[in-house]
Amino acid sequence: MMMRLWNWYTNCLSVHPVKTQVISSGVLWAAGDITAQYITHSATKKRLQLSDADAKFMIDWKRVAITSGFGLGFVGPVGHFWYEGMDKFIRFKLQLQPKSVRFVATKVAMDGIIFGPIHLFVFFTYMGLSAGKTIPQVKEDLKRNFVPAFLLEGGVWPIVQVVNFRYIPVKYQLLYVNLFCLLDSAFLSWLEQQKDAPWKQRFMSFGRLKEKGDQHS
Repeated sequence: MMMRLWNWYTNCLSVHPVKTQVISSGVLWAAGDITAQYITHSATKKRLQLSDADAKFMIDWKRVAITSGFGLGFVGPVGHFWYEGMDKFIRFKLQLQPKSVRFVATKVAMDGIIFGPIHLFVFFTYMGLSAGKTIPQVKEDLKRNFVPAFLLEGGVWPIVQVVNFRYIPVKYQLLYVNLFCLLDSAFLSWLEQQKDAPWKQRFMSFGRLKEKGDQHS
């Protein structure tokens, strides 16, 4: 069964690469958001000590559709061309040996410095505007969410991408990333719903202290 499914996916990827990446990204981001909703629900239920009858889990399908739209409209198409283009750039422009330490390190650095921040900026902006927020409100969301997400993801994604760029063929790299995006979408959806949680304030306080230090230096 799994082998048949894999063969079907690889065939779709060969015939319709962009369309396949777009659809798979949308499905995985939707699944990630449902996971995030369940985690948030379970945590709230445990904290408030609610019974199953008092706290039945209900999926917010509007939120799922919005989050899935991010996978469909951004992660799928942009991710496809990003990984293909980055590989060609490093191979032919920088002329680095594929799978060498410098080749992998350059890919990880480019992905973390360029694509990572853009990905987070677009996600939080899109989610805010989709929720009907104004531009000033979206800016506040970015101030609240961007730094915690960037720092927390920065400790995980480089490790994920080292394995990706060293061992996974280019045409499957977005699929590999999409599987981790199932967890990432759950994390970002959960983070976006945390509003002004106390633990976020620590990151924001750290950022403000750093800014003050830079001004005095």
